[in-house]
Amino acid sequence: MPKYAKDQSVDFKNTIERVAIVGAGGTIGLHITNALLETGRHTITALSRKSSGKKLPEGVLVASVDYDDEATVVAALKGQQILIITMATTAPRDTHSKLVQAAAKAGIPYVMPNGYGADIENIKLGEDTMLGPKAKANRDEIESLGMQWITVCCGFWYDYSLAGGETRFGFDFDKRSLTIYDDGNIKNSVSTLAQVGRAVAKVLSLNELPVDEKDTNFTLSMFLNKSVYLKSFVLSQNDMFESVKRVTGTTDADWTITHEDTKKRYEEGLAEMKAGNMAAFGKLLYARAFYPDDNNDLSAKAHNELLELPEESLDESTKAGIDLVEVLQRRVERIAA
Repeated sequence: MPKYAKDQSVDFKNTIERVAIVGAGGTIGLHITNALLETGRHTITALSRKSSGKKLPEGVLVASVDYDDEATVVAALKGQQILIITMATTAPRDTHSKLVQAAAKAGIPYVMPNGYGADIENIKLGEDTMLGPKAKANRDEIESLGMQWITVCCGFWYDYSLAGGETRFGFDFDKRSLTIYDDGNIKNSVSTLAQVGRAVAKVLSLNELPVDEKDTNFTLSMFLNKSVYLKSFVLSQNDMFESVKRVTGTTDADWTITHEDTKKRYEEGLAEMKAGNMAAFGKLLYARAFYPDDNNDLSAKAHNELLELPEESLDESTKAGIDLVEVLQRRVERIAA
């Protein structure tokens, strides 16, 4: 494709208008979908299994598909400009590839692959958490099929992780206990679910290409086969704890606090996973990101200013995380039932 809008065909529109999304009702997919809807610039088509009972936001078009019948997926993706994939880690391992293959057959130029998290340029972190090689394979497959990708590096989802129990940021709100990794002072980049949604919507609302050689505005094309970096906060566990105490009106005396060595905790999580306990993945993942000598602070690369992302309130975000605890507990109970 020529690199300027002026060189395109007469019917070329220099905007992304038609967006397909997988997981539009999911944890991150819902926030991306809502943010895209708020722009008023996009027609959003959600791919959904016929058996799915998830309620989707008003204004979203729904295309029922069978992921085992490629023709249904290709038909749903025809005419779309970008496919956004958001899937739970429990999805069948070959689903991502099936979607990408179908997108190529449908003629979609761009894909946002699954994997909203760590800095893809931190190869060692990716290898240690076992997420990096798979995510790279996903991006390589997109390129091999003649499409281009944009991925999102946002660090951990702050509100979701805070609510997720002791294996994540160390908080157990039911027991009012906290496990602190090392001294609790290592900082990581984190992003709220809403900030991730806003960032994706901002990128997809940019012009696709520069108008001509004189156009110096930022465009979608600048992010192709690259990462969008963003953050809400750069926090240590101690920073989080101070916010939690403010929001809950508690003091240190109200909490049971223990300390663990991050590297020991990582090794324990890895051993538990190798023994078949997949639930230990969170323990491994979060401990590794807080290594004193190799954490996941990607704030120096963040595109927040470029994308005009808002400054957020830490305590409001902490409250949103605490409010999520009950929501996630109900979800677990439904699955168990």
